[in-house]
Amino acid sequence: MKLLGLIDRDDVSEKKNAGKIRLIDLIFPPHYDFYGMLCDQAEITAKGVQVLLDWLKTDDLGDPQTLVVIEEEADKMRYAMESKLLEAFVTPFDRQDIYSISRQMDYILNYSLSTALEMRAFGVRTDEAIVKMTETLNEGTTILAAAIDKMRFDKKAAESMIQEIRKREREIESMYIESMKHIFAINDPINVLKKREIYHHLKDAGRTLGITVDILHRIILGID
Repeated sequence: MKLLGLIDRDDVSEKKNAGKIRLIDLIFPPHYDFYGMLCDQAEITAKGVQVLLDWLKTDDLGDPQTLVVIEEEADKMRYAMESKLLEAFVTPFDRQDIYSISRQMDYILNYSLSTALEMRAFGVRTDEAIVKMTETLNEGTTILAAAIDKMRFDKKAAESMIQEIRKREREIESMYIESMKHIFAINDPINVLKKREIYHHLKDAGRTLGITVDILHRIILGID
């Protein structure tokens, strides 16, 4: 019970303890769950590619607003993690790898969004090549999300998925080459340029998936 004119000793104790906590936080910043943050980003990346695939299958060149929102949300997640990287006293593995794998996943979504936005702007209709490349990218990002989720507790299971992701990257590259061979046979230079732009975004997304999985493999190999 507080008495008028007297200082409550519990209040003084609480203030002292609060001061100690703040001092400790300055010396030893809090640990952050970077595994969890990367899992969340991988999941939203896979979700974004699935949304692109769904959008392509409607073939109506409507506003890809859902994909825009997902890409913006993924950016916020990445920026928040980068901020925590600066504050973190320790990280579960090399902080440069945390930054790099996050950045590469972001590129996958960027290329996915550019595909939809440019198809709409240039009036490029969905074709079999675009759908197949996106389906393969979707498979790759889904496996990537599963591998990142597994690596904390079962690195062998995560490593077993690496070759499956790389297989998808190679398939996208092969599809790109085959698709370009067909469109170069078309006597319509403007349409060729438009299609090439879209195909190239998907090829770049596939290559970025490959870079992402290389970083992931390095992380997995370094986990004790």
